[in-house]
Amino acid sequence: MLVMGVESSCDETAVSILRDGKDVLANTVLSQIDIHKAYGGVVPEIASREHVKGVTMVFDTALKEGGVSFEDIDLIAVTEGPGLIGSLLIGINAAKIVSLNYDIPLVGVHHIAGHIYANNIEHDLEFPLLALIVSGGHTELVLMREHYRFEKIGETQDDAVGEAYDKIARVLGLSYPGGPEVDKRSREGEELYEFPRPMIDTDDYDFSFSGLKSHVINLHHNMLQRGETINVNAFCRSFQEAVTDVLVEKTKKAIDAYSVKGLIVAGGVAANSGLRKKMKANVTDIPVYFPSLRFCTDNAAMIAAAGYFKHQTLKHTDHYDLNGHSRLDLAKEGL
Repeated sequence: MLVMGVESSCDETAVSILRDGKDVLANTVLSQIDIHKAYGGVVPEIASREHVKGVTMVFDTALKEGGVSFEDIDLIAVTEGPGLIGSLLIGINAAKIVSLNYDIPLVGVHHIAGHIYANNIEHDLEFPLLALIVSGGHTELVLMREHYRFEKIGETQDDAVGEAYDKIARVLGLSYPGGPEVDKRSREGEELYEFPRPMIDTDDYDFSFSGLKSHVINLHHNMLQRGETINVNAFCRSFQEAVTDVLVEKTKKAIDAYSVKGLIVAGGVAANSGLRKKMKANVTDIPVYFPSLRFCTDNAAMIAAAGYFKHQTLKHTDHYDLNGHSRLDLAKEGL
């Protein structure tokens, strides 16, 4: 079964082609990082305009890379949310046009379900499993007892971890995108500052990063006011150690409570080297899987993989009234 994936939830225009939800024939991503770098973050209006400019080219490139035509495609999977509504609608409408013109079934996919199923491209999911979702907009622990059934057991009460990374990077004067820069600098620094580990000792599986973010920003401001030298690498290392300690400890508690057979980590922050190292060092009794770096950040291969399993598991297809949603409940995706 050939599935074409379409992803445009933020600032990447992406189209992929997968066979049976695993074999990647094409995975084309047109990034807008260089465009948004001047603004220090994604500008929604600019993002949607760039999607319009690039979407046709990305479709053509994916078909050439995969060595197939639209007539060969059996299913189109497209991100329906959550995300920037203007960006989402570009991908959704492009997918609907192709679906209508070539009479191909269409299925809308939750963006986070895509990040979860990015792991299945290289490793078969074994249930029950726990998924730690860490990205610019999400920090969640999700329990899966079978394919395409999602039970959220914990989430951030304020900032997502990726959002905190980006804000700290801006304060420290690092380039956009901030997360990879903080990770890189942390490898070159020492943990010289004692930063708090929010909610690390609570009995639930929720997270909070706004207090940690404020603590780091206030310390940086006060040091500047006193004329003290800022050790940027040490700030990055100390911040990353605090964040990863919380993520690892909360995840370990959930693993013990639910007796899962495996752990997968998904989302853009899954590319973080500190998190990868610490999670694998501390979770040793069950398999721990991270996607390859190219499948951590937004891409359409993950959407095609999730769309395949949604269609196969739920026998689900969507109609041409499929719309974009800036917010979308993952727990309802498998219903």
